[in-house]
Amino acid sequence: MSAPARGRAAVRVTAADVRGAVWSLVSTTFGLGLAIWFVPGVEVTNPWSLVLAALAVGLGDVLLRPVLRRLAHRFGVVGALVSGVVAQLAVAWAALTYLPGFRSGSWVDVLAVLVLAAVLMALGRWVVGASDNEYVLGDLLRRARRQAGLSRRDLGAEGAAGAAGRPAGLLVVLLDGVARPTLDYALQAGLTPTLARWLGSGSHHLTTWWARVPATTPASTIGLLHGSTEHVPAFRWWSRALGRLVVTNRPADAAAVEARTSDGSGLLAGGGVAVSTMFSGDAATSLLVMSRAREGLGPGQMFVHFFASPFVLVRAVVVALGEFFKELYQGWQQAVRGVEPRVSRLGWYPVLRAVTNVVLRDLNTTLVAEQLVRGAPVVCVDLVDYDEIAHHAGPLRPESLRALEGLDRVVGLWEQVAAVAPRRYDVVVLSDHGQSLGSTFEQVEGRSFLDEVRRLMALRPGPHDGPRPGEGAARGEGRRRATAPDSEAWGPTNTALNALRPTAPDAAPEGAGRMLVGPDRSERRGGPEAAALPELPEVAVVGSGNLGMVWFPREPRRLTGDEVRDRWPGLLPGLVANPAVGVVVERGAGGEPRAHGRGGSRDLRTGEVVGEDPLAGYGSRAAADLLRVAGLEEAGDLVLVSRVDEVGMVHAFEGLVGSHGGLGGAQNEAVLLHPAHLVLPDDELEDVDGARMLVGAEAVHRRLVAWLGDLGLRPAAPAAEGARRREGEP
Repeated sequence: MSAPARGRAAVRVTAADVRGAVWSLVSTTFGLGLAIWFVPGVEVTNPWSLVLAALAVGLGDVLLRPVLRRLAHRFGVVGALVSGVVAQLAVAWAALTYLPGFRSGSWVDVLAVLVLAAVLMALGRWVVGASDNEYVLGDLLRRARRQAGLSRRDLGAEGAAGAAGRPAGLLVVLLDGVARPTLDYALQAGLTPTLARWLGSGSHHLTTWWARVPATTPASTIGLLHGSTEHVPAFRWWSRALGRLVVTNRPADAAAVEARTSDGSGLLAGGGVAVSTMFSGDAATSLLVMSRAREGLGPGQMFVHFFASPFVLVRAVVVALGEFFKELYQGWQQAVRGVEPRVSRLGWYPVLRAVTNVVLRDLNTTLVAEQLVRGAPVVCVDLVDYDEIAHHAGPLRPESLRALEGLDRVVGLWEQVAAVAPRRYDVVVLSDHGQSLGSTFEQVEGRSFLDEVRRLMALRPGPHDGPRPGEGAARGEGRRRATAPDSEAWGPTNTALNALRPTAPDAAPEGAGRMLVGPDRSERRGGPEAAALPELPEVAVVGSGNLGMVWFPREPRRLTGDEVRDRWPGLLPGLVANPAVGVVVERGAGGEPRAHGRGGSRDLRTGEVVGEDPLAGYGSRAAADLLRVAGLEEAGDLVLVSRVDEVGMVHAFEGLVGSHGGLGGAQNEAVLLHPAHLVLPDDELEDVDGARMLVGAEAVHRRLVAWLGDLGLRPAAPAAEGARRREGEP
């Protein structure tokens, strides 16, 4: 059946619709009944009145949805949120006030009933094993099946004939921070049954791709979506041109990086949709995209389903509160059991985990499903749940792996939606990088990376330059306090706040898209106001996982290694000798980068080694990756990679026990799970430590664009030529 014919299929009520409606009515009735029993200001005299109230809540949702969409279209996401909450309260208040058999007090009592009903319904679904996300999207699935004219039984019988009648589509799911070995463990532990079923049936193939240094979210994401990483040397970096730190979690900086990189033909060009990504990929529709936060969170009507559906938003807030206390308990358990290595999991992190792992996940689930039902040709979404937990708990710790279980359920739900969507969606699941475990630099050294650099800069060579009295004990003890909260975790929050914050149309770009909350909110800014700020710092030090960079901002250009030795004789020798540092890369007088370790050095261009090879323990890609990152325009004057031990444990230069950015462990082994019929040509693969894989986000981008061409969603040749131009090829 062709797509148009499917769209004109007669609407019929299926058994699945009846079951869903009955379950919704029963769960809402019991939820309202128990909530009213707990709230003293509301009484019910007739049990059948509860059924009428449940029907009224559902009917009110159906009748008000078109009006709410119009309001959201005019007033944006804020309009969707406010009108949705007000509509839920109004319907519940009207039902409990005017239906026979009820006696209610104030609107506060009605609000209490709504909250308690959401809590009880969520608990009830947990007891019977129902999925929370299916609850969020239950009516959307039923609507999609009705539009397609299919029941669940029809879906299995539709077969190839029905699939052939629909145009192709592609759903790209980014599982942020998931390493290939980590996914392998999750598959074996039974935590990802949806992905395991795909692999077991032969519908999909699983392979690895190499995330080059810097193995960070901004570098990999812009490479995957736009085909180039040349303007991203780290997660944050010092810009001599701007006279400040560039922070990719700052929406204005993300927009500037995208503007420098994009040529208009990104992965999502031509009608695609980006959901919760750092960059847009030139999508026609951007929802919760950081680089486009100044333009808003996206069309307001897209958010109505989440904000206006009965109990959905309230349930998300309630479950988020549960996630908050779960994090407190799990962090306490790590401390009680003496799990090592570990970092503090207090401060703002429990709140951010609750937001990203519940509210944002539910919202993403709804937004993506809505786009599949609408028939968007290409949809890309970034799911950050696992990455956030693994940073603080550790990549293979139980709570981190459990996050993959939740993400697998979300992917399974999207699979159900795709089965009744107007397009025949293929699903590609990939990650942007992995993570590696290890004690932080501060725990090993006893002081932060910045403090150690400043100490070494103040030293002059002499016979007493060894550890000061008491320093050995400080290193042994370490510090569990993070030097600063995880800046990456604040990204979604700053995206939302900047989108909701009123901005004058003529506001300067530097004044918009600031970090409104989080550790980087007070960064130095360029522009006219910079003159009123203090002079440039003598040194700028940044850690992106176990990749560290050092700049000397008062100098108009990068300093060579010899110039650094002349000005601060103790700096380079001290860094090389540090027990948490494995490699220090400097630049020679002719621009040639050289890597130094404790026992020797290596010219990264020629491969010449003096003494012991400092890259011997970092794998076959180490020299090429460090040569590339050291040559980027805004890379640090010095580039460091932490020491890596024999089991792949590293030392982050920031306060995270699970990290990524440099080399060592599983952080560079990213995931690529793709449909079997989308071929991965061997001539695009490179050898990495004996395994064949795509190398670099740019290579994965070119393959994704080629698959779009295979599916008829993109002219293959022009896209490939654009990707080569971004790579600098002739």
